[in-house]
Amino acid sequence: MSRLFEPLKMRGITLRNRIVVSPMCQYSSEDGFASDWHLVHLGSRAIGGAGVVFTEATAVEARGRISPQDLGIWKDDHIPMLKRITDFVKSQGAVPAMQLAHAGRKASTAQPWAGGAPIGPDAGGWTPIVSASALPFAPGYQTPEPLTVDGIGKIAEAFARAAERALAAGFELIEIHGAHGYLLNQFLSPLSNRRTDAYGGSFDHRIQAALDVTRAIRKKWPERLPLWIRISATDWMEGGWDIDQSVELARKLKPEGVDVIDCSSGGTSPDAKIPIGPGYQVLFAERIRRDAQILTGAVGMITSAEQAETIVSTGQADVVLMAREFLRDPYWPLRSAKALHAKPQTPVQYGRAF
Repeated sequence: MSRLFEPLKMRGITLRNRIVVSPMCQYSSEDGFASDWHLVHLGSRAIGGAGVVFTEATAVEARGRISPQDLGIWKDDHIPMLKRITDFVKSQGAVPAMQLAHAGRKASTAQPWAGGAPIGPDAGGWTPIVSASALPFAPGYQTPEPLTVDGIGKIAEAFARAAERALAAGFELIEIHGAHGYLLNQFLSPLSNRRTDAYGGSFDHRIQAALDVTRAIRKKWPERLPLWIRISATDWMEGGWDIDQSVELARKLKPEGVDVIDCSSGGTSPDAKIPIGPGYQVLFAERIRRDAQILTGAVGMITSAEQAETIVSTGQADVVLMAREFLRDPYWPLRSAKALHAKPQTPVQYGRAF
């Protein structure tokens, strides 16, 4: 039997398989609101047989958006349309999931197809942006304001309130975005965190913001529902965050109620040289799973059924997350089930095709 298509029980929910639609920014919201685009984009992946369907990185504050067109959950008005989406995703047998995010010093940029460069208020952006330290991401980016200790506490509260709204909207799984050079990653990495207080310097101090956010969310997020976190397992930069620190962070997060470490990498520095290739980040998921004794997700150029099956069946990771492949083929799980001689939950309307 295919391991990829085996169910996975996680707290009070069960994933019908180990295939996860990774968070993928759509840059198609107005004032943070989901729209019919999001309903169709996410709903079609649920129809396609995925076990979990994640929203894109969803901002917990308006100033925490990557672009003015990011999805948001910083106000109650965002809930009704999101509830429509989760109702449909669940009706198709998938678990609706939301990634909660804050861009920090990488906020206030244009959509990728509009150049992706930093923008100011005259172009719909905003100022100030915030971070762990007053270090811009790259030349041309705003210099962020360092968050005060009180400000860090308010960020943690914003994540917790967002988790409450996610619950009200019907989501059954949430993931903290602690990767790709965004705010929590900015605290974790010594490349972006030059603080000298309780949130900077040593490893234990640099991980404190991530712990604060995790604890704040767990106070509001039901014990019966899973909590994941995405991390960049390495900055791919000398003197930066690395896999050894990632293992230690995972060990700290597990007793705080984190169920899965979603293992990505990079994003802290534009100068990183990343050896991109098929499955290039799987080794991080395998190492953290083994050494921290926690469930992990593998992500990064996973494209074939056989590749995904090998990752899960050999214990390199417990789930696989795919992004671009799902853009190319929303029905990848249904096609892969046939290749692996598994029996997916095919919608009756599509039965004749599969």
